[in-house]
Amino acid sequence: MHYNKKEKKKKADIIYGRHPVLEGIENGVNLEKVFLQQGTRGDFEKQLRGLCRQHEIPLQVIPKERMNKWTRQNHQGVIGIIGLIRYYKLEDVLPGIYEKNEAPFIVLLDGVTDVRNFGAIARSAEICGAHAIVVPNKGTAQINSEAMKTSAGALNIIPVCRDTSIVNAIKTLQLSGVQVLASSLDAKKPLHQFDLTNPVALVLGAEGEGISQQVLRAADEVFIIPQKGQTDSFNVSVAGGIMFYEVMKGRMG
Repeated sequence: MHYNKKEKKKKADIIYGRHPVLEGIENGVNLEKVFLQQGTRGDFEKQLRGLCRQHEIPLQVIPKERMNKWTRQNHQGVIGIIGLIRYYKLEDVLPGIYEKNEAPFIVLLDGVTDVRNFGAIARSAEICGAHAIVVPNKGTAQINSEAMKTSAGALNIIPVCRDTSIVNAIKTLQLSGVQVLASSLDAKKPLHQFDLTNPVALVLGAEGEGISQQVLRAADEVFIIPQKGQTDSFNVSVAGGIMFYEVMKGRMG
């Protein structure tokens, strides 16, 4: 298996080459994502897409120039990024929470792409007792060494679940009796006025764009974090810390 651990300026281990990547997927190598070179066609592309779909591994098509930045070796148009953590399925995590007679407290991240914010969110979520973090297959921060460092070890503790989309994850949560609340500057009701002792999931949006309209529509209700100053809004990781503390405070009585 072609394996690259010490490429300069890289923050992830990789496998590359057609057969090594296919074998890696089939043998259960923990892959964060797979990069496929733009223009690749034929049986290999179909097989790779099918395997990635089957194993729920994000596949991203990128230009040759970007492929070559990952490795100067003969990658044959495909590179697998080895993940630093194991990903879980939300539907596998939820039953265990209920079995412990605990009310689920889930964090959903809609488009959070900054690795430092991701790590900081994970740190605050774990400290405040969240049971899991949920991210979409695409459009989320890569959990690299920087994210791991910023999380101060939290990403080794709190389960991170990956779903096809945040909307799909919301549907799973709602079917499992979890109320989904989304943060919005347009909301009127502050978070502390909700009963957070019940099963709850909080949605945090992207650093610039906030939560997408599709996700806002899927959520049960929206809330606002009151603010007094003139700055537009809290940084997403700071906002997350405030939200998570409200849940913990409510559950500690």
